[in-house]
Amino acid sequence: MINAEEGLMQALMDVYMMEKGIRQFYDEVSLKAQNEEAKKAFGELAEWEDGHTRYIQYLYQGLMEDWDIVSFEEFSKRVKPEIVEGGMPLKDLEGRIGEFTYLNDAGTIAFALTVEAKEYALYKKLASQTTDTNMKVLFDSLAEWEQRHIEYLKNLKQKIAKPA
Repeated sequence: MINAEEGLMQALMDVYMMEKGIRQFYDEVSLKAQNEEAKKAFGELAEWEDGHTRYIQYLYQGLMEDWDIVSFEEFSKRVKPEIVEGGMPLKDLEGRIGEFTYLNDAGTIAFALTVEAKEYALYKKLASQTTDTNMKVLFDSLAEWEQRHIEYLKNLKQKIAKPA
């Protein structure tokens, strides 16, 4: 699990795995969404998470001074995320994804809001705990991403709640 004491490189790898894991979640629920607006929104969130993984990759490769994209792509294919945003073990989330067959889109949105809020809280906590300036900047930036996701999901929740 990511913490403020680990080095920047390990933090980047942990964040990469978390972003990859939540992307898998959004991909899955976008296929199960019943409301077209929710389906579209979950797909967009998956794309955003994919963008986050590319950003983390860029930072990692820049710090490693290793711009060999092939080796990172090979790494990315091998990486099996163990945790997702908020620090939830992926196996727990995968077990919960099956529940979405029985929940409506509003329940999925509520669950996603919980996951994103936990991630926001985690990044804010880590930013406040670290003395490393680079890690503080990283965690503050990640918290901003999660705040945008929360706002997006809140807006989606309101749209879904309104009668057609």
